[in-house]
Amino acid sequence: MTDDLRIAILGTGRIGSMHADLVHTRTEGAVVPVVFDVHPPSAAETAARLGIDTADSAEAVFARSDVDAVAICTSTDTHVDLMVAAAEAGKAIFCEKPISLDVAEVDRGLAAVAAAGVPLQIGFNRRFDAGHAAVREAVLAGSVGDLRQVHITSRDPEPPPISYVKVSGGIFNDMTIHDFDMARFVTGSDVVEVYAKGSVTVDPAIGEAGDYDTVTVLLTHANGVVTTIDNCRQAAYGYDQRVEAFGSQGVATSENHANHHTVVRTSAGSHGAPVPHFFLERYIPSYIAQWRQFVDAVKSGTPTPVTGADGRAPLVIGAAARQSAQENRPVAI
Repeated sequence: MTDDLRIAILGTGRIGSMHADLVHTRTEGAVVPVVFDVHPPSAAETAARLGIDTADSAEAVFARSDVDAVAICTSTDTHVDLMVAAAEAGKAIFCEKPISLDVAEVDRGLAAVAAAGVPLQIGFNRRFDAGHAAVREAVLAGSVGDLRQVHITSRDPEPPPISYVKVSGGIFNDMTIHDFDMARFVTGSDVVEVYAKGSVTVDPAIGEAGDYDTVTVLLTHANGVVTTIDNCRQAAYGYDQRVEAFGSQGVATSENHANHHTVVRTSAGSHGAPVPHFFLERYIPSYIAQWRQFVDAVKSGTPTPVTGADGRAPLVIGAAARQSAQENRPVAI
């Protein structure tokens, strides 16, 4: 339809290809006219599956009149250059997290977006998970009373390849960054101090690469609330994702999603379904909700739900967390 928002996908690896599918086939009011990837066969596969075009370069995408917005799903080190070029071309921008591993680069990209006046949304999809969002709404509505503590658990079923660990920016910028965003989202308050402890309990090669695979973080917010976060790169039972907000009048929790809710009880004990083993099994609905809100914001001219400032803050917190873990002390933001 002519009023569809036309969103080009830059980067057709696992995440980019998923976004192309979700926008083109499951997001009302949006289509994908073209995809681009530095690995042409990847772009060709996605384009053939969806019946759309491929482009030879990002510049060719920006020059197309049938592109209203771009989704930047490329490697992190390319995000800012693409963001600047897209802004200068007048395209609305969706950018996967993190914007960059360098705060100065983030600021360069955000300055270009501000100068061009184009919409920008950062891909913190967990804000759009129905359970997590309901915890935030309970806090905002005062259902739990005065907020006292927030706790976030995030554990992967298995660690990523060492080749990825070496270029990921470290666990705080790659994995915990989602939880830093969730802490700000649920509390509605910025972080003013970070105290982090890191260890290597899963794979010695992760430590040899200069990273941690198990971390615990304590965040102090401007409103006095304290958030605790625990992360591990390996959980034998699956993909563990939980959020809790505890207040003076009660508690709101977002629990793991089981594959089904049947429980079998016998004299030998009880047995239920496992939790999902992969993030796509848990978060596809949140990705769809994320895209629908981006489309609505761009079409209506209203602010996007996850701003550039929201993308910048977790990176700053992550740098402080790494410094804290290395120096064994709290670090002020």
